[in-house]
Amino acid sequence: MSNAKHGTNFIYLASRSPRRCELLQQLGMSFEQVPADIDESIQAGEKPEDYVLRMSLEKARVAASKLDSLNVPVLGADTAVVVDGQILGKPESKEDAFAMLRKLSDNTHDVLSAIALVGGDDELFDLNCTKVSFRCISDAEMTAYWALDESSDKAGAYAIQGYAALFIEQISGSYSGVMGLPLFETGRLLESFGYRLLGKVVH
Repeated sequence: MSNAKHGTNFIYLASRSPRRCELLQQLGMSFEQVPADIDESIQAGEKPEDYVLRMSLEKARVAASKLDSLNVPVLGADTAVVVDGQILGKPESKEDAFAMLRKLSDNTHDVLSAIALVGGDDELFDLNCTKVSFRCISDAEMTAYWALDESSDKAGAYAIQGYAALFIEQISGSYSGVMGLPLFETGRLLESFGYRLLGKVVH
């Protein structure tokens, strides 16, 4: 698959997330955002792992359908915070955010980050699971954190790259995955499509 039309290491990104943009730039990739608005409802009986993989693939497919040609692949991604088997989405209110943070407080949860790369007849996808352990969070800290306006648009009501780092005792897995784009897995998919990073093929 050629990306010569746009220059070296160019892809389309099916996301509006500024964090995913920053992470993709960290790999030396250039890109054009093609946001994909899809129904993100969880299907009955759907496992969290299946859900994030389906979301990432659907986002990439919808974005690809907006393009005239698939000579350049489209990257889709989705991230979910999962505690005790339950997916925590973005909080709809202060009370909702507090309920989520109480579930995370003094507990270990999973952050699932799925990616999909779609181009031509090829569809590749991968999944990262990272375990994040929170210390106990007081109601006063939740109130102060909410006032920072950092949690209102984040899955699980927190942003690892922000003040929520004060709550995190331990991470086992991918920091970039918790941010929304697991770079190790993303690099492997890009390699499969013939991209070269750091001047050589990623292994």
